[in-house]
Amino acid sequence: MTSSIRKNKVVVAGVGMVPFAKPGASETYDVMGAKATKMALNDCGLNYNMVKQAYVGYVFGDSTSGQRALYHLGMSGIPIINVNNNCSTGSTALYLARQAIETGVTDCVLALGFEQMRPGALGDIYTDRPSPFGEFDKSCQNLVGNSDIPLALRYFGGAGKSHMEKYGTDMHDFAKIRAKASRHASKNPLALFRKELSENEVLESPVMWPGVMTRLMACPPTCGGAAAILVSEDFAKKNNVDLNVKIISQSMTTDYESTFAENDMMQLVGYDMSKEAARNVCEDSAIDVKDIDVVELHDCFAQNELITYEALGLCEEGEAKKFIRDGDNTYGGKFVTNPSGGLLSKGHPLGATGLAQCFELTQQLRGNAGERQVDGARTALQHNLGLGGACVATIYQSY
Repeated sequence: MTSSIRKNKVVVAGVGMVPFAKPGASETYDVMGAKATKMALNDCGLNYNMVKQAYVGYVFGDSTSGQRALYHLGMSGIPIINVNNNCSTGSTALYLARQAIETGVTDCVLALGFEQMRPGALGDIYTDRPSPFGEFDKSCQNLVGNSDIPLALRYFGGAGKSHMEKYGTDMHDFAKIRAKASRHASKNPLALFRKELSENEVLESPVMWPGVMTRLMACPPTCGGAAAILVSEDFAKKNNVDLNVKIISQSMTTDYESTFAENDMMQLVGYDMSKEAARNVCEDSAIDVKDIDVVELHDCFAQNELITYEALGLCEEGEAKKFIRDGDNTYGGKFVTNPSGGLLSKGHPLGATGLAQCFELTQQLRGNAGERQVDGARTALQHNLGLGGACVATIYQSY
């Protein structure tokens, strides 16, 4: 949770994002990273030589890949810190950049994320040493078995199955989430998949886990890059930077004892991490979750979006089914969730995902989101989750 002593307000000065692409169809990671950074700098009218620090996130890449990307813009000698926190990597870079501004360490910081991925399911790279997922994998095997199913599908499919067993959720609820994502993505020119899908099309796609998941309920491996320039309020005023969008609270959580002790797949994929991160930012900012206008949450699988509604407090525990069927997760409902199309339609380049969420919410709070604009959006919540584990929640406001 953030410190109660605030030295500086944190302004989101500029954001940039390259269109996401399938593996093999993108530019290399360094080119995507450099382009996203240039876009963010152009967005706020600043030069790279004004950036004092950079936090660069990626999961699959060699050490100092951040330097390789940023040296395209110049070799200014600034600290470049490379960040890897699984799927929450991008928001972890944002978290560190925000801390540097808020605590007065410096006044202009870059948060950058990129990923150049390979096709196929995720898996361990270093097999000659203990995996950070060792205990998670054991628990997953004990709880759901099905070792012939790719591990990520077992994790999040198992979490969805747990919710089904507890609360009567069914496949139609997950399909509704995926169809909603496609409708939102159809209005986002930066989304990878922009074709609208019906609930039936989702249900009729290839079965990955009978009665639990179809292929269209899972996000695809994706390549991409996204960036944000954060500055102090004083810096923004001196350099004629738009002060409109600010980060007002941010929290990072890691796993609690309940992750393993509850013997529940929902807990194993970070339910309590998400719940506590959301509670922290709401308490810290004195904002009731009911006053949030727009949400970008970590929908790596439709199953995870559903359980995250409850973890974030968008609805009560066990009420996600009603929340979805009442249309409270989209335009005209209580919250617009993932107006970008989310990971399910926009894509999920691991290191870039958290900063792509920042890009979307900044556009929403500026009123620049075009056809997907949420009317009157003034307060936004971001949720980015990585197994193993870490979760970052962020509240933004426009003034």
